[in-house]
Amino acid sequence: MTPQSRPTRAAARGRRGVAAVEFAVCLPVLILLVFGAIEAASFIFLKQSLNVAAYEGCRAAIRASGTNAEAESKAVAILEARNVHDARVRFVSGDVSAVGRGEPVVLEVLAPTRANSPLAGQFIDNRDLTARVVMVKE
Repeated sequence: MTPQSRPTRAAARGRRGVAAVEFAVCLPVLILLVFGAIEAASFIFLKQSLNVAAYEGCRAAIRASGTNAEAESKAVAILEARNVHDARVRFVSGDVSAVGRGEPVVLEVLAPTRANSPLAGQFIDNRDLTARVVMVKE
């Protein structure tokens, strides 16, 4: 290498400075992407948990001997097993023991996003995610 083609110390420091600036600019974007992906996965898991709880609760409610208490306890057990906080179970069709055979039974399970967010619960608006299942009484 000729003396003229060798990088000087000032040029090497300049390249390191450019790398530090690029890192400082890109780091917040990368952090937002990682935390956003974690939040999105958390909300998808929450929605799926609500769907499973509503389905299983409605399955218990549509039996000929099914009651609201049995269906609600089935749904709550699933939500507790999946660590879902502040969820509510609601029977849109009313008392399932009064619903006649062949009529629809409607069950909703709701949970707030703020109480079930691992990271950004205090930074984002609270919304209720809802799962609704309709089945026909046996």
